[in-house]
Amino acid sequence: MPREYPSDSVGLVTPTTVFFDQPLSLRSGRELPSYELIYETYGELNAEKNNAILICHALSGHHHAAGFSSEQDDKPGWWDACIGPGKAIDTDKYFVVSLNNLGGCHGSTGPTSIDPLTGERYGPNFPIMAVRDWVKSQARLADHIGIDCWHAVVGGSLGGMQAMRWSIDYPERLNKCVIVASAPKLTAQNIGFNEVARQAITSDPDFHQGYYYKHDTLPKRGLSLARMLGHITYLSDDSMRDKFGRDLRTGTLSFDYGVDFEVESYLRYQGEIFSDKFDANSYLLMTKALDYFDPAGDHGDDLSKCLSQSKCDFLVVSFSTDWRFNPSRSKEIVDALVRSQKSVSYLEIGAPQGHDAFLFPIPEYVGIVRGFLAKPDRGLAL
Repeated sequence: MPREYPSDSVGLVTPTTVFFDQPLSLRSGRELPSYELIYETYGELNAEKNNAILICHALSGHHHAAGFSSEQDDKPGWWDACIGPGKAIDTDKYFVVSLNNLGGCHGSTGPTSIDPLTGERYGPNFPIMAVRDWVKSQARLADHIGIDCWHAVVGGSLGGMQAMRWSIDYPERLNKCVIVASAPKLTAQNIGFNEVARQAITSDPDFHQGYYYKHDTLPKRGLSLARMLGHITYLSDDSMRDKFGRDLRTGTLSFDYGVDFEVESYLRYQGEIFSDKFDANSYLLMTKALDYFDPAGDHGDDLSKCLSQSKCDFLVVSFSTDWRFNPSRSKEIVDALVRSQKSVSYLEIGAPQGHDAFLFPIPEYVGIVRGFLAKPDRGLAL
């Protein structure tokens, strides 16, 4: 008997993989001679092709943003809370595209892929990507699908950086830009967190300078530690206190170096499951893309000058307890847009979840995104 899905779910989803044989020139000076992108779509593209929304994923995200990947799958896509019939990104209205970026490890070309020049996996030889490289490849995907202009480009965290880059590099190809829990560039502290995570991975004895595939091993300990560190920064102090407090796992102290507290057990579990499903070289690459993002650097460090070429409407959203990308970073974007006389709406939402709040269906958050997407622009009434 076929499985029944919730009425607000996009249901069973099958991804599509497309091959590009046109070389992709990269910011690093290197190029990919050819590559594949994997993506999912939800909803229907209308005849005018003006109802398409691009979803850009965060550091460890991928193409599976909504619905279920198989009949046996009991966990929906990473942004299922916001994508589906009647949800903030309403698939009864919009045609939604979500892809896995180049350098990822979930189907698009990346370090685990075969290098056509050597016949072996790229591994650490896969070129480091910049956000602008991802956006360039996404534009080619849009061409392939037949979308000249996105109704909106939407992203949280690293995804918000991609949305911002879209507005700068392809101002004629999007009507709306939604930047959630993001920043115009990383602070020294955030770069520091990323470097500690990379050191955890590269110092793992099983890393083998990135050639762990050849040694039939994985740097699981290092990747697990990197994820544990990252996970702490995605949560707020309030959310960790409410979820774990100082609860003991067994009710008594062990007086050894094992797991005493519930938060320790939780972090170890998160690190373990992540190390089984994510590639270490991809994690290194993604964190470097975060570090390198600085669009104003091409414009004398003047963000308003950088954003002056944008033509779309903007929505910027931040969360009160997000200390990884705190609201002041979103306000930098808003202030620059105001100075460059762009149309921008801003909302700081009181939420206890920290940086991860952008993944939750918080009513105020859902409402502002839904309303912004439904707002007419450039005469393209939906």
